[in-house]
Amino acid sequence: MIKANAHKYSVSAMCRVLQVNRNSYYYEAKQKPDESELASEITQIFRASRNNYGTRKIKKELMDAGKQVSRRRIGRIMKQEGLVSNYTTAQFKPQKDTCNESKTKNVLNRQFQNREYRDVMISDLTYVRVGTRWNYICILVDLFNREIIGYSAGEHKTAELVKAAFQSVEGSLEEIRLFHTDRGNEF
Repeated sequence: MIKANAHKYSVSAMCRVLQVNRNSYYYEAKQKPDESELASEITQIFRASRNNYGTRKIKKELMDAGKQVSRRRIGRIMKQEGLVSNYTTAQFKPQKDTCNESKTKNVLNRQFQNREYRDVMISDLTYVRVGTRWNYICILVDLFNREIIGYSAGEHKTAELVKAAFQSVEGSLEEIRLFHTDRGNEF
């Protein structure tokens, strides 16, 4: 209707009368470009690098071939094609706990307040990132004042790590009345 009467009335006046945004009148939906050729080229570069190249190096290779493509677009195509570089950052893979399935009474029962010195000691293992690898740390905490009384760190989540944490505690372990943990297989 607006196009048919454009020779008689101004487009902005007709849009105002018909309550249509002028932007909507001028808008033309763009066709999405076919990326199959670019996807095959990215896959070819990725395979030629023995699955090592990421978006930066693939972008450089495409620039050398005379094509300007953004890293975001390359990354999207790589994700669609399922291409993951060998040098992708390490992800934490939790280990399965299979032991200590026996029923044991929870003596502490989340009563963490009003404890005496060296009355209750709690512990847990956690992982921390060091460079590009995961390392583990075992911490022993006295509930009296939440003080770390022993710790150890290492590359492997083993009983040796827990043993080293106990060996780092100053004083006698006989003073500790209750030891509480999540009962991981290292303990």
